[in-house]
Amino acid sequence: MDRFNAIITISRQYGSYGKEIGEKVAKNLNIPYYDKEILNLAAKESGICKELFIQNDEKPTNSLLFSMVTGMRGMGELNSVYMDMPLNHKLFLAQFDTIKRIGSQGPCVIVGRCADYVLKENPNTFRVFIYGDFETRVQNIINDFKLDYKQAKEVAQKKDRQRSSYYSYFAGEDWGKKENYDLCINSSRITTDFAAKIIQDYVQVWNK
Repeated sequence: MDRFNAIITISRQYGSYGKEIGEKVAKNLNIPYYDKEILNLAAKESGICKELFIQNDEKPTNSLLFSMVTGMRGMGELNSVYMDMPLNHKLFLAQFDTIKRIGSQGPCVIVGRCADYVLKENPNTFRVFIYGDFETRVQNIINDFKLDYKQAKEVAQKKDRQRSSYYSYFAGEDWGKKENYDLCINSSRITTDFAAKIIQDYVQVWNK
């Protein structure tokens, strides 16, 4: 492997601050960062409307929403390559293609969306899973979104179920299973800055 050529993929439990940690890693290493940006790029490259990606991001597909926009087929809004398959497959394949292209361009940080699975054949892929104690994650959600305890607990459970189901369906593996990652970090016990430093130090040694 060339001197720092790593593609760092970050899977994360909701409320574990995986997004923030990924942003800090990318900033500190001066490499591109991708999270929601993948949705915009996939929409642009596939011709599928961006709202579908946003509405169905890492969660079960809303086929009714798709039926509302299929009329755009005749207006050239939807790429014909994706037209003859179920909605969830269309959206995943479009993101799959985008993530593959991003991974081919060099080092970067990619958060979520089965990126570790999509890039598993790329020897430069370094896979991270960020998790946290449930009560700490709930408190993070309360602080960030001003929800009460019951609401925050329900949000954490729902988001984790959605991400787990999404990963299991498309990757065929258990989301969060330690054997699927190069590094797992409990962010409840450390600051996001320290978590980012652990990833940076680990991946730089691994990348040699």
